[in-house]
Amino acid sequence: MAESMVFFSKDVLIIKPPKRLECAGNPVRLFAILSMQRSGSGWFETLLNSHINVSSNGEIFGPNIRRDNISSIIKTLDSVYNLDWLTGSSKNECSAAIGFKWMLNQGLMEHPKEILDYFKDNGISVIFLLRRNMLRRLVSMLANSYDKDAKVLNGVHVSHVHSPEEASALSKYKPTINIASLTLDLREMEATAKKALEYFNSTRHMILYYEDLIKNTSKLIEVQDFLKLPRMKLTSRQVKIHKGSLSEHIKNWDDVNKTLYGTTYKKFLQADY
Repeated sequence: MAESMVFFSKDVLIIKPPKRLECAGNPVRLFAILSMQRSGSGWFETLLNSHINVSSNGEIFGPNIRRDNISSIIKTLDSVYNLDWLTGSSKNECSAAIGFKWMLNQGLMEHPKEILDYFKDNGISVIFLLRRNMLRRLVSMLANSYDKDAKVLNGVHVSHVHSPEEASALSKYKPTINIASLTLDLREMEATAKKALEYFNSTRHMILYYEDLIKNTSKLIEVQDFLKLPRMKLTSRQVKIHKGSLSEHIKNWDDVNKTLYGTTYKKFLQADY
């Protein structure tokens, strides 16, 4: 395998050949999307995978067996970044940018030092994909949890949809928010995101917010530039489920409005896109 020089910096993209010999002369860009459930990561990943040079391999740390200790985590990471991970989205050509999405509650926050060292040693670029409006995230989480049992669409649970009709069917369910724990729940969500940023701030990284991606498609150009990819138009078949005002999607809206009005979370009550 050809030797390569590695420089650690937040601002410099480190391109390190994987262990596959045929890729030694054509280095692969390595990345990880750090996110939280119901923050648009599935949609974002379909956009990335529409790029001919990208293979983003999904939520690989869902199964506990892959993250029950740091050794199993490192073994899984090696498999992905050495291009040995085979999924429906895997392209595995040496010219591709290779990565996956990693939810913050899937072992990532339990082993921050070891994972940070791995990211730096292997030149992993980090994309933080977060959501500003945690109340909308909570609504999406509750609705998704409900559908796991209700299976509204032809008796099958789906987390993402591909038509306005499917989106409309799922959005008919209006969750009741637990008022007693609401502010605490929102505070904990924000604290988790803040802690992740602190843990991995010294990596080469960029921070994306779901709301900004919805409103400004030029953000996708920034992502491609960050990964040093040729610019392409990125597309996704996924359709947003909860559109419009939050008041249309929360059963006890008046109680929620009353609870958050006058607090730091008042901003979540307003339309943000």
